[in-house]
Amino acid sequence: MRHAQRGRKLGRTTAHRLAMFRNQLASLVVHERIVTTLPKAKELRPIAEKLVTRGKGASLADRRQVARVLEDRGHVKKLFDEIGPRFADRAGGYLRIVKLGPRVGDGAETAALQFVDYDPARGEEAKPAKETKPTAAKEAKPARERKGGRASKAFEGRGRK
Repeated sequence: MRHAQRGRKLGRTTAHRLAMFRNQLASLVVHERIVTTLPKAKELRPIAEKLVTRGKGASLADRRQVARVLEDRGHVKKLFDEIGPRFADRAGGYLRIVKLGPRVGDGAETAALQFVDYDPARGEEAKPAKETKPTAAKEAKPARERKGGRASKAFEGRGRK
Protein backbone atom coordinates (compact mmCIF):
# COMPACT_ATOMS: atom_id res chain seq x y z
CA MET A 1 0.00 0.00 0.00
CA ARG A 2 1.09 3.52 -0.72
CA HIS A 3 0.32 5.11 2.64
CA ALA A 4 1.58 8.71 2.93
CA GLN A 5 3.18 8.60 -0.53
CA ARG A 6 2.77 11.95 -2.20
CA GLY A 7 2.94 12.84 -5.86
CA ARG A 8 2.00 11.10 -9.07
CA LYS A 9 4.44 8.87 -10.89
CA LEU A 10 2.85 9.66 -14.28
CA GLY A 11 4.05 6.34 -15.70
CA ARG A 12 7.69 7.43 -15.78
CA THR A 13 10.91 6.69 -13.99
CA THR A 14 12.10 9.26 -11.47
CA ALA A 15 14.81 10.64 -13.77
CA HIS A 16 12.41 10.92 -16.70
CA ARG A 17 9.78 12.64 -14.56
CA LEU A 18 12.25 15.18 -13.16
CA ALA A 19 13.65 15.91 -16.63
CA MET A 20 10.12 16.39 -17.97
CA PHE A 21 9.31 18.83 -15.14
CA ARG A 22 12.50 20.80 -15.84
CA ASN A 23 11.60 21.07 -19.51
CA GLN A 24 8.05 22.14 -18.71
CA LEU A 25 9.26 24.72 -16.17
CA ALA A 26 11.63 26.20 -18.75
CA SER A 27 8.78 26.43 -21.27
CA LEU A 28 6.52 27.99 -18.65
CA VAL A 29 9.10 30.69 -17.88
CA VAL A 30 9.66 31.45 -21.57
CA HIS A 31 6.06 31.35 -22.83
CA GLU A 32 4.22 32.03 -19.53
CA ARG A 33 1.60 29.43 -20.56
CA ILE A 34 1.87 25.76 -21.41
CA VAL A 35 -0.70 23.17 -22.44
CA THR A 36 -0.29 19.72 -20.92
CA THR A 37 -2.36 16.98 -19.33
CA LEU A 38 -4.28 17.78 -16.17
CA PRO A 39 -2.29 15.47 -13.83
CA LYS A 40 1.01 16.92 -15.09
CA ALA A 41 -0.27 20.47 -14.57
CA LYS A 42 -1.39 19.62 -11.03
CA GLU A 43 2.04 18.20 -10.21
CA LEU A 44 3.92 21.07 -11.84
CA ARG A 45 2.07 23.98 -10.25
CA PRO A 46 3.56 23.69 -6.71
CA ILE A 47 7.07 23.34 -8.13
CA ALA A 48 6.63 26.40 -10.35
CA GLU A 49 5.11 28.48 -7.55
CA LYS A 50 8.14 27.77 -5.36
CA LEU A 51 10.40 28.99 -8.16
CA VAL A 52 8.39 32.21 -8.51
CA THR A 53 8.61 32.75 -4.75
CA ARG A 54 12.40 32.41 -5.04
CA GLY A 55 12.27 34.76 -8.04
CA LYS A 56 10.75 37.47 -5.86
CA GLY A 57 13.88 37.51 -3.72
CA ALA A 58 17.08 39.03 -5.01
CA SER A 59 19.70 37.11 -3.09
CA LEU A 60 22.48 35.09 -4.66
CA ALA A 61 21.26 32.02 -2.78
CA ASP A 62 17.85 32.35 -4.42
CA ARG A 63 19.45 32.61 -7.86
CA ARG A 64 21.54 29.52 -7.22
CA GLN A 65 18.57 27.50 -6.00
CA VAL A 66 16.58 28.45 -9.11
CA ALA A 67 19.58 27.73 -11.35
CA ARG A 68 19.58 24.15 -10.06
CA VAL A 69 16.22 23.64 -11.75
CA LEU A 70 16.37 26.12 -14.66
CA GLU A 71 19.78 25.51 -16.12
CA ASP A 72 19.59 28.19 -18.83
CA ARG A 73 20.89 31.54 -17.55
CA GLY A 74 18.42 33.42 -19.73
CA HIS A 75 15.49 31.66 -18.07
CA VAL A 76 16.84 32.45 -14.61
CA LYS A 77 17.32 36.08 -15.63
CA LYS A 78 13.76 36.34 -16.94
CA LEU A 79 12.36 34.80 -13.76
CA PHE A 80 14.20 37.28 -11.54
CA ASP A 81 13.95 40.38 -13.74
CA GLU A 82 10.43 40.09 -15.19
CA ILE A 83 8.26 37.44 -13.54
CA GLY A 84 9.34 37.83 -9.90
CA PRO A 85 8.79 41.60 -9.69
CA ARG A 86 5.30 41.26 -11.23
CA PHE A 87 4.23 39.22 -8.20
CA ALA A 88 6.12 41.21 -5.55
CA ASP A 89 2.92 42.21 -3.72
CA ARG A 90 1.24 38.79 -4.05
CA ALA A 91 1.57 36.25 -1.25
CA GLY A 92 1.09 33.17 -3.43
CA GLY A 93 -1.15 31.66 -6.06
CA TYR A 94 0.86 32.81 -9.05
CA LEU A 95 -0.43 30.15 -11.44
CA ARG A 96 -3.82 28.90 -12.55
CA ILE A 97 -4.91 25.70 -14.22
CA VAL A 98 -7.53 26.09 -16.96
CA LYS A 99 -9.17 22.85 -18.08
CA LEU A 100 -9.34 22.53 -21.86
CA GLY A 101 -11.17 19.24 -22.36
CA PRO A 102 -10.15 15.90 -23.80
CA ARG A 103 -7.26 15.53 -26.25
CA VAL A 104 -8.23 14.35 -29.72
CA GLY A 105 -5.76 11.48 -30.02
CA ASP A 106 -6.20 9.58 -26.78
CA GLY A 107 -8.91 11.41 -24.85
CA ALA A 108 -6.55 12.55 -22.07
CA GLU A 109 -7.85 15.53 -20.10
CA THR A 110 -5.78 18.58 -21.08
CA ALA A 111 -5.20 21.80 -19.19
CA ALA A 112 -3.34 25.07 -19.61
CA LEU A 113 -0.98 26.09 -16.83
CA GLN A 114 -0.53 29.85 -16.94
CA PHE A 115 0.37 32.80 -14.76
CA VAL A 116 -2.63 34.60 -13.26
CA ASP A 117 -1.67 37.82 -15.05
CA TYR A 118 -1.03 36.04 -18.37
CA ASP A 119 -1.40 38.36 -21.35
CA PRO A 120 -0.87 36.81 -24.79
CA ALA A 121 0.03 40.22 -26.25
CA ARG A 122 3.03 40.54 -23.90
CA GLY A 123 5.02 37.84 -25.70
CA GLU A 124 4.09 39.05 -29.19
CA GLU A 125 5.80 42.43 -28.89
CA ALA A 126 9.19 41.00 -29.88
CA LYS A 127 7.83 38.92 -32.76
CA PRO A 128 6.87 40.55 -36.06
CA ALA A 129 3.35 39.76 -37.15
CA LYS A 130 3.10 37.25 -39.98
CA GLU A 131 0.98 38.10 -42.97
CA THR A 132 -1.25 35.24 -43.96
CA LYS A 133 -2.19 34.64 -47.53
CA PRO A 134 -4.98 32.38 -48.72
CA THR A 135 -3.90 28.78 -48.80
CA ALA A 136 -4.17 26.55 -51.81
CA ALA A 137 -5.74 23.81 -49.68
CA LYS A 138 -9.13 25.50 -49.84
CA GLU A 139 -9.00 25.53 -53.63
CA ALA A 140 -7.60 21.99 -54.05
CA LYS A 141 -9.70 19.47 -55.91
CA PRO A 142 -11.03 16.44 -54.05
CA ALA A 143 -9.13 13.17 -54.49
CA ARG A 144 -11.65 11.83 -57.02
CA GLU A 145 -11.19 14.72 -59.44
CA ARG A 146 -7.39 14.74 -59.51
CA LYS A 147 -5.69 13.43 -62.59
CA GLY A 148 -3.63 10.28 -62.05
CA GLY A 149 -2.61 9.20 -58.60
CA ARG A 150 -3.94 6.39 -56.49
CA ALA A 151 -7.12 8.06 -55.29
CA SER A 152 -8.62 8.54 -58.74
CA LYS A 153 -7.74 4.99 -59.85
CA ALA A 154 -9.28 3.50 -56.72
CA PHE A 155 -12.70 4.91 -57.58
CA GLU A 156 -12.68 3.86 -61.23
CA GLY A 157 -14.77 0.84 -62.13
CA ARG A 158 -16.36 0.37 -58.71
CA GLY A 159 -19.70 1.93 -59.51
CA ARG A 160 -19.18 4.96 -57.23
CA LYS A 161 -20.03 8.44 -58.35
